[in-house]
Amino acid sequence: MYIKGILALSLATLVSAKLDGCAKTFALAVTNIYENGDTAFHFDYCENLKDGRGYTSGIAGFCTGTGDAWEVIQLYHKLTGGNDDFTPMDSVLSKYAANSDSSTKGLKDYCKVWENLGNTDKKFRRAQALMRDKLYFDPSQEYGDKVGLKLSISQAQMYDAGIEHGTWPDKDGLPTLIEETSASFQNDTLGDSGSTLDINGHKVDEIVWLQKFMDVRQDHLLHPREPDNQSGGYWAQTLYRVRSYQFAIDQKEYMWTDSVKVLDNDGNPICIKCQTATCPAK
Repeated sequence: MYIKGILALSLATLVSAKLDGCAKTFALAVTNIYENGDTAFHFDYCENLKDGRGYTSGIAGFCTGTGDAWEVIQLYHKLTGGNDDFTPMDSVLSKYAANSDSSTKGLKDYCKVWENLGNTDKKFRRAQALMRDKLYFDPSQEYGDKVGLKLSISQAQMYDAGIEHGTWPDKDGLPTLIEETSASFQNDTLGDSGSTLDINGHKVDEIVWLQKFMDVRQDHLLHPREPDNQSGGYWAQTLYRVRSYQFAIDQKEYMWTDSVKVLDNDGNPICIKCQTATCPAK
């Protein structure tokens, strides 16, 4: 991998993600709300948010200026044999990925191609899903497993933070947020979640740890440490991601099985259900 120390992890080196089945579906759907405004998977999404990352596109907000969009496209090339609608842009995309360049010069057809393939091409959708898991979902769950997280809400928060902050160890990345969170616990800290973590040799309730993690994350959203994350004050506009999870904590939505209730980006409660399950009455 290229950019900002993106983890060069092969699929074989990753432990099995703890979240699966409906719980994983919920985690992905909740982050979809924050990214695109609803629970659907917007494989065709593409725009320039002017946040210093070039074009943002697809189900995980893959960016031309951070290299993960190029990773998706390279995998797509492998699935198509290397001759597809992105091929004419390869030299520009690889250069921008290698140099963390947010320029969109030479990519005038990029969004047009991404949107079309996202709507019509199963191989392109597969490439996006595989790279989402390889770069974000699986690493986020591995980090959570190292902390000892067992509750769905905590594991899902690791994924959402990984999507926005990145799973690489820069000054705002998920590993940094976890390190800062755990370093703050110097005594046993009790709670009522039913799950206890071993943090620095102390017993710490998992929800208490998660609350602190979200405080740390909010501070990084308001005051990004990495210059690339400070562009336009965009991160400060996404505090709804933290507020939504806080709402779920307040509802004691710790284990995500049949349904989960969170807040949408406007602060309205929304219930997500699994298959034939029903949402609880208000």
